[in-house]
Amino acid sequence: MKKRTLGFWEIWNMSFGFLGIQMGFALQNANASRILQIFGADVHELSWFWLIAPFMGLIVQPIIGHYSDNTWTRFGRRKPFFLLGAVLASIGMILIPQADFMIAILPALWVGAGMLMIMDASFNIAMEPFRALVADNLSDEQTTQGFSVQTALIGVGAVVGSWLPWMLSNWFGVAKTSTDGTVPENLLWSFIIGAVVLIGSILITIFTTKEYSPEELAQFEDEKAHQKAIEEDGEERKAKLTDIFEDFRKMPETMRQLSWVQFFSWFALFGMWVFAVPAIAQHIYGLPPEDASSETYQEAGNWVGILFGIYNGVSAIFAFLLPVIAKKISRKKTHALSLFIGGIGLILIYFMPNENWLILPMVCIGIAWASILSMPYAMLAGSISPKKMGVYMGIFNFFIVIPQIINGIIGGPLVKYAYDNHAIFALVVSGISFIIAGLLSFKINDKKDKVLNA
Repeated sequence: MKKRTLGFWEIWNMSFGFLGIQMGFALQNANASRILQIFGADVHELSWFWLIAPFMGLIVQPIIGHYSDNTWTRFGRRKPFFLLGAVLASIGMILIPQADFMIAILPALWVGAGMLMIMDASFNIAMEPFRALVADNLSDEQTTQGFSVQTALIGVGAVVGSWLPWMLSNWFGVAKTSTDGTVPENLLWSFIIGAVVLIGSILITIFTTKEYSPEELAQFEDEKAHQKAIEEDGEERKAKLTDIFEDFRKMPETMRQLSWVQFFSWFALFGMWVFAVPAIAQHIYGLPPEDASSETYQEAGNWVGILFGIYNGVSAIFAFLLPVIAKKISRKKTHALSLFIGGIGLILIYFMPNENWLILPMVCIGIAWASILSMPYAMLAGSISPKKMGVYMGIFNFFIVIPQIINGIIGGPLVKYAYDNHAIFALVVSGISFIIAGLLSFKINDKKDKVLNA
């Protein structure tokens, strides 16, 4: 029995919640470093605070994946998890820019870090089931299209999230600076609006998308692969949380090959997200890193938000081209080429003469980002059993968060001691890391490429 072929708008609605998730994620990516600097963090300390995000992913996603695989309710299999994640993330988004109002309890910097932890844990609760939902509901022939549509929605949400502080200040006159060293009003309102959009978009997916029942999914599964799994285990048994370690050991070959590509890709992304604002403020605007509260530094931060919106906008457009390109040259070659272009873009930032020229590198980064959000998941989905979709999507997240943890530990000291406090070199290293990931993509054994080319 084959899965039903879904129409474009069914696929769109199924992934629509990711628009809100990514809007919140983009607000965090573009502004968390700036908020923490306002609260008193030094530039070389930023990567340590950002360690919260990958640690939350390392812990939360495999656990949520396991339970979403094995928890069936009348509300669905994946839906309850990403609704819970959306509610908790919204609370964190509302509170993080207002952490300075809670300094009677703890220092504002640590309250801000705590809210960052709540947001990251919650985003992870919401994200993993969404990835698994696409793989659950789509056939092999539609998987690439499904993740591409998801990537497009991620791009739209990220554009709005990245540009929102700038739009509020320039279009609606909301204050973009504060005189007392607190978070500006345009950031406060941006996070509140982002929280509302997050909840609303998740509800659209919940009310418009039907999940397959356990009985239906069992009929779709490859019977030979299922029988082989039974023979290896000796008997069918109820899944346990500790099975995650055994699943990790038995991960498919394609997943192992993708793990190295993911490692270098996300090492690069973490460096860009953490150090983009201080790097551009210093290298392009000529500002010292300790000047985070000045009006010019805030303008640089707002411009970085615009730039992040540009690369996400490019990714939203390029996502629709990915299935076409992948069908012509294969998914792994498409991914490799995209990563090469992104790596060149990051390195080009060093050579740009002014802030307007930075649009060019962002176009290149957007192409890589579109592929990172879709191609690895499309290749992975075709190599794992539907019964293990959630847990393997969670385990796959190890290879996203571990490189971020490593970069978070060494990134700050490298900027301080190896780069002499010139954060721009963190972006150059990120570009080189993208190129390495592109080279490793050629080693991937994508068994489902034959479906694309059939």
